[in-house]
Amino acid sequence: MNLQAVPDAPRHEWVIRPMQFTDLEAVAALEARTFTLPWSLAIFHGQLARESGICLVCEDARAIVGYLIADMFVDVWHLMNLCVAEEVRRQHIASRLLEAYFAVTERRGHRGHTLEVRASNGPAIELYRSFGFVSTGVRPGYYSDDREDAVIMWKDWEGDTA
Repeated sequence: MNLQAVPDAPRHEWVIRPMQFTDLEAVAALEARTFTLPWSLAIFHGQLARESGICLVCEDARAIVGYLIADMFVDVWHLMNLCVAEEVRRQHIASRLLEAYFAVTERRGHRGHTLEVRASNGPAIELYRSFGFVSTGVRPGYYSDDREDAVIMWKDWEGDTA
């Protein structure tokens, strides 16, 4: 029997880096493909312009495949947007973005982290739980497209001071 060598599946080298203004069109396009209530290009621009925010992208050699946006409000980090392209989900991109986010935020004093997530988004809720977030409440009818509830999640800061 003659067995041919099967080439390895292509391996992606994901790079997490700060978002740049030149990324915004690609980020907004990914947002529009992913969410029923997509942020506008202007919203992304405004978030990136804020000095207090954290805006990260994940890319490979070809394209941006994910992003994360968070901002500090008073003394709490609010994780506002986390997106991964459908074709590369389940490849730990969201986890890598969250790890990069925590690496930045954990160097700055704060009380903790919060976010809202669609009540029907079980995979996202489980991802956030795996990073130490707990459900603390519900915002009834939070999403304007279908009036779906949002689950409020919280994670305490693990640093020395707040």
